[in-house]
Amino acid sequence: MRSLIVGHGGRESALGMRMSQSSTLYAFMGHVNPTLADMVLRTGGEYTIGDVCDARAIADYATEKSVDVAMVSSDNPLEAGVVDALQASGIPAVGPTRDGAEIEWNKAFSRQVVSKIEPEANPQYILVRDIDGLACAISDMSKGGRQVVIKPVGLTGGKGVKVVGPHLADNEAAYEYGSSIILSGQAGGAVIVEERIDAPEFTIQAMTDGNKVVFPPATYDYPYRYDGDSGPGTGGMGSYSMTDGLLPFLDKSTYEHACQITEDAIHYLARDGRHFTGCMNAGFFATEDGPKVIEFNSRFGDPEGLNIMTLFEGDWVDVMYAMHHGKLNDLLVPLARESSVVVYLVSPEYALKQGNPHRFSLDVNRASADGVNVYFSSACEESPGQFVTVGTSRAVAFAAHAPILADAREQVYGVIGSIVDGPLEYRKDIALI
Repeated sequence: MRSLIVGHGGRESALGMRMSQSSTLYAFMGHVNPTLADMVLRTGGEYTIGDVCDARAIADYATEKSVDVAMVSSDNPLEAGVVDALQASGIPAVGPTRDGAEIEWNKAFSRQVVSKIEPEANPQYILVRDIDGLACAISDMSKGGRQVVIKPVGLTGGKGVKVVGPHLADNEAAYEYGSSIILSGQAGGAVIVEERIDAPEFTIQAMTDGNKVVFPPATYDYPYRYDGDSGPGTGGMGSYSMTDGLLPFLDKSTYEHACQITEDAIHYLARDGRHFTGCMNAGFFATEDGPKVIEFNSRFGDPEGLNIMTLFEGDWVDVMYAMHHGKLNDLLVPLARESSVVVYLVSPEYALKQGNPHRFSLDVNRASADGVNVYFSSACEESPGQFVTVGTSRAVAFAAHAPILADAREQVYGVIGSIVDGPLEYRKDIALI
């Protein structure tokens, strides 16, 4: 059995690790991810380095290596139509086609879907495609003293949403930011102006074959750079899930309501002829009036997907085949009834500015012996146990699970404190509740 993972982030490391347990792993990466390279070596597979958005090259590679099933769970490759190309080449692939993934890469479309399936789950919003209407939209949305949110319509790597207050000083700054997106033509060349909702956020990593949907525990992400949710927004500094599947602020009714909205969105895509398999990573606000949709992502979250893969106890290749063939069921996705914690270590400049590569060391075997998984992301191995960051991003994630959340947290932070040496930074308040 030969499986292929496309991508090189922490999410792909976690998925690839599970795939390697029951298949020969192949990888198509933008850089040599140490976790994936190790899994490939252990199983006797191969990897290649290239543009993970080059759909034709990936399909050709999968065909050349006689891949039996492929996993694509990263936003840019999905927008680029990698699943489309794999399927056209006869390679079973898990992940939505470009049309299915539009629910992520086009936030205007996502809001339209919610308007069709449950309008009250949408925040108030205005779609703006030119700067002439931007000032009016901000003024209208901020009436009554409300603060506004500016969301680029297209993909921004989880870092494009800016909120008046924590990110933008005032409405003038919101206008300047929105104008820069529109005038540059980047990230879709349009923005959504939304009301700011002050309520706790949670995500659901719903797994689906396009019809059947399996719901794991809710996850809580830490999207700000520094402790206490201060500093700029990031792709996520860590996350946790709890043994009962809920969160301290999330009751069962709100969770189930959010699950239903997510399932309705998946079924809407199916009725619209949009192929969607894999994971629908749905983000919500837990408000007193019920869940409000923040966004839909067409792949596992990063870091939230690492929580789910850490808890997973089955055969992920079997799940992939079931997703592809429309035969998914709950029994195929056994998850440990425990809490999980993920903490990312990042470059000092992460989310702040560009920086130089940073060297660090860590002992993966010691982490594993202590019950902690290590998932590399933007880092390469220079020599055994010695690593260097790639770009200014998240370098490596640590994840563990235990019956009690505090114990999982202690495992992760204990390992970080004892086996990592170097200038990488991390939040110290992940899962501190």
